Amino acid sequence: MKLLKLNLWCLMGVLLATVAQVANAGEVNVAVAANFTAPAQQIVELFQKESGHTVKLSFGSSGKFYAQIKEGAPFDVFLAADEKNPKLLEQEGLAVPNTRFVYALGKLVLWSATPGFVDDKGVVLSKGSYNKIAYADPKLAPYGLAAQETLQKMNLWNTVQSKLVTGESIAQTYQFAATGNAELAFIALSQITKDGKVTEGSWWMVPAEMYNPIKQAAIQLTAAKDKAAAQAFLAFLKSEKAVAIIRSFGYELH
Repeated sequence: MKLLKLNLWCLMGVLLATVAQVANAGEVNVAVAANFTAPAQQIVELFQKESGHTVKLSFGSSGKFYAQIKEGAPFDVFLAADEKNPKLLEQEGLAVPNTRFVYALGKLVLWSATPGFVDDKGVVLSKGSYNKIAYADPKLAPYGLAAQETLQKMNLWNTVQSKLVTGESIAQTYQFAATGNAELAFIALSQITKDGKVTEGSWWMVPAEMYNPIKQAAIQLTAAKDKAAAQAFLAFLKSEKAVAIIRSFGYELH
């Protein structure tokens, strides 16, 4: 009988805790740079289980999100692919001061869906036979700007002009190469990495000194409806569990 009562009390405790969690549950609307799609999805899955909050993710280019937020888009948190756009939003009063931090350092790769097509020194860019090379719009996507900087450092920027295919985001840039519309593409390492390993095609890891560091910054927006839920999500992004996921996709931490 005592054991039955104890079990009932335990059950009641679990139910009360669940009810309390549901009552306190909020929703976070997050604008996410396209290169961070897969890790964001994994992080959100864990966060929702642990917090009871729900998260809505939207993916795209950092530049487009910046413009949308300025126009009043209802985002609570911005995970950009750079520091510039979050800083601008903070200066313009559209983001909460002292909530900005670098959550990942991105890595640029030259990639082809065809195994063996890209060599490990990027010589294919100057000596290879290809018709199209895709990169993201440098005005909208930091990885596109990094690609432009790389080609300029290699003195190839003017040479490849007729071969360039421009994606609106790094996700579209990946699709150009994945579908064969471009033999080569400058993309984020995270897009072809799973559990710490590159899973497809052939690639060249562009040396870090070829482009300015891709410091990906997160920030809370002043328009956040549920500030507590937004703060909880940003705090979770710094947790050991989130960091492990971020590293597994090839990112470094600041």
